[in-house]
Parts: sequence; C-alpha cells; structure tokens
Amino acid sequence: MKFGKRYTEYVEKEGHLLKGCSCVEFKRHKKTLKHCVRQELLKAPPAGDPSSVACNGPIACPVCDGNFFPNLLKEISAVVGCFKSCAQQLLEFHLSPKFQRMLLRMRHNFGGDHDTMIHQGRNLVNYASMNAMAIRKILKKYDKVHCSIAGQAFKTRLQSMHAELLQSPWLIELTALYINLKDEKDGEKGENGLKVKKDGKNGESSACSGENLSSPEGLAHCSCECGDSKATLQSTLVDSQAFEADLTCSICLETLFDPVALGCGHLFCNTCACSAASIPTIQGVKSATKEAKCPLCRQPGVYLSAVFLTELNLMIRNRCMDYWDERLKKERVERVQQVKEHWENQMKMVLGM
Repeated sequence: MKFGKRYTEYVEKEGHLLKGCSCVEFKRHKKTLKHCVRQELLKAPPAGDPSSVACNGPIACPVCDGNFFPNLLKEISAVVGCFKSCAQQLLEFHLSPKFQRMLLRMRHNFGGDHDTMIHQGRNLVNYASMNAMAIRKILKKYDKVHCSIAGQAFKTRLQSMHAELLQSPWLIELTALYINLKDEKDGEKGENGLKVKKDGKNGESSACSGENLSSPEGLAHCSCECGDSKATLQSTLVDSQAFEADLTCSICLETLFDPVALGCGHLFCNTCACSAASIPTIQGVKSATKEAKCPLCRQPGVYLSAVFLTELNLMIRNRCMDYWDERLKKERVERVQQVKEHWENQMKMVLGM
C-alpha cells in the first residue's frame, strides 16, 4: 500500500486517539505539487524538443512560491507542539505520586494501568513517526518537481529550529518510558524470557525487547544495551525506521548519569553540561547565559531550552545499578563541595571580604 493511502487511513482511523492534535496535510501538499507549473512542463514538453524534459535547474512557480514552505512550517510547528505537550503529560503522569496521579487521570483522562500507558506511548510514537515520514516525502517530492534543493534546505532549517520529530528528546523519553513500564510489569525476567544481568564496567548489560508488532505500530524491537563498549537505546518505528540514541556522554565518555538534552538535541550528563557552561551543578543547566554554547555543535542559547530526561535516568539506574550507585557517590561529594564553596563566597560578599 502506498504511503499516501496509509497516511490518510491513519489520520481518519487513529487521529482521534490524540485529541486536539493536528497532522501534516499530506494529501493537500501532494495536490499542490501535482498542479505545479514545473510538473505541467514535465508532463507536456514542447513538440520536437525532447531535451526539455531534462531538469534544467529551478523554475519559478506561482503555485508554490511564497506559500508552500510557510504553510508547511505552521503545520509542523503544530505537530511538534502537540507531540511535546502530550509526551510531557504522559511522563508526568507516570512519575507522579498516587494522589497527584489520580488528579492527572481526571484532568487528562489517562488510564491507570501499565497496558494503557504503554498503548498511549505507542500512539504518541506512531504520531511522530507518521508525520515525520509525511514531511520527508513532501520535501523529497518538492525537490523532484522543482529540480531544486529547497526541500533539503528546509529540512536543515527544521533541524536548526529543533523541529525535527525523530530527533526530539521526547522520543527518547517515550522509548525509555516503554522499557520502564515493561520492566515494572514483567519484573526482572519478562514474558519474552530476557534477563537483566550484571556485566561490564558500566554495570549491567541488558535488553528489553518489545513485542513483534505489525506495521504501523512503533516501538517494535525496543532494546537498551549498557555494556563495556557502548550504551545505546534502539527501537524500530513505523515502516522499519530505525531509531537509535547514543547513551554515552561525549564529555566524560561514560554512560549518561542524570542526563539532560540541550536544545540542539545533544545529550550530556547534567554535571558535564554544567561544567562545559562554567556554572555550578547546583544552579542547573538552565541558569547558563544565552551565550553558552553546546560543547559539540557550538550552537548558542541551547542551555535555556534544555530537557531533563527523567525516564532515561530511571532506566539507566535500573539497568546499570553498580555504575549508577558509584557515580551517585562521586556526584554527591562534588555537589557538597560546590554548596560549601557557594556559601563561603556568599559570606565573603556579605562581610565585604
């Protein structure tokens, strides 16, 4: 089945699962490109000029110019905002105490059992995956019709605006949430017979595989590996799209501890990120200045939109217990020292020393 038909069926049948959330209007954008001036020229070239079918560079198109990308950007912004909001609500619900959970259940109509939360997490992942694929195909078609790289440039612009759905830290959190819920439900040995065992300097090497789900279900073959070589989080999304996140901090070169995702999407330990911005850990990454840059991509202002990956931290704690406990002891010593230095400096300022 072609993607356009599958996407239409998804919007019609499953769009109601995320109330108030809009989707990319794939059919409308494809129709716009179908009536593009360039497309008409390719369909009906002048007689006696077969070379005119070849692509001779970009061409002006009154149908697409000025409106196509702004309209698409509005739709993408709405989808990204909805995905972020729904993911935040679900994650908040999972980590809340029982009483607060009851209030959230009444407010957001969440189900209370693990199966319901797993299903809601899958719906969100499918929502992001289907829209991301629709955006990719629309931009690819635009470049093909217009013989340009404007679609590719727009995709790069989305990445700089942190509007790329499959690079969102909320997708990492939802994947970690799925694994945590499966662990809570199945215990140390799940229904698939996979064990959580200790191995390697980072603590434990383990895998948690999701059910073999039929398309278009996301989070199939979901796994987390924390071993000697490299810590990774992997899952298979819609249409066998591979999603993988490196769980190794690029600063300390160890498995992430108290992980934080900067606005650019790069992951670091909270302490490492604060150290790179020259701020005490006790103040937090969001206390960094606007001029503070990502240690990897050197993009400024990314600290202010940082996201604390609580579910990911919980997953790493459960799967790398020895490493996590050892790292926690070191972090406590450093933070106590920072608090001591902070209050000493405050006292000196008060006393005029």
